[in-house]
Amino acid sequence: MSAALTLATPEHFERLDALVAAFHAEEGIALPDEARAAGLRPLLDGIPHGAAYLIGPPRAPIGYIVVTFGWSIEFGGMDGFVDELFIRPGVRGRGIATEVLLALPRALGEAGVKALHLEVSHENTVAQRLYARAGFKLRDGYALMTRHL
Repeated sequence: MSAALTLATPEHFERLDALVAAFHAEEGIALPDEARAAGLRPLLDGIPHGAAYLIGPPRAPIGYIVVTFGWSIEFGGMDGFVDELFIRPGVRGRGIATEVLLALPRALGEAGVKALHLEVSHENTVAQRLYARAGFKLRDGYALMTRHL
């Protein structure tokens, strides 16, 4: 199984949307189809604030990862946030997510991204181990806080 990454474009919308819907169902994220499409389509159209990548063969992807971009004075430039990462349940446990989380940050770093962040549930120890293997660490004294607008 390959963790080859393909930058998603408008022609990939249906395949990506199906994967995102599967992830949201698994995670209990209730989002109307129109809202999900409104979040995905600008990424596929080339909005500079983020990118979606298909994992595996583009005609039959086995997962996806979405990275959004921001700016950090502390990190000295552009930073990224892994917004979503999903691997189909039938192919999990084969090292694909680890491969993605090792390869994509290298490529982003070469493009000038200074730091990559992600969010993980305190209870999801499996994901925490995966992220630790890929070099992510908890930041002492920090917690992600959110305000919906």
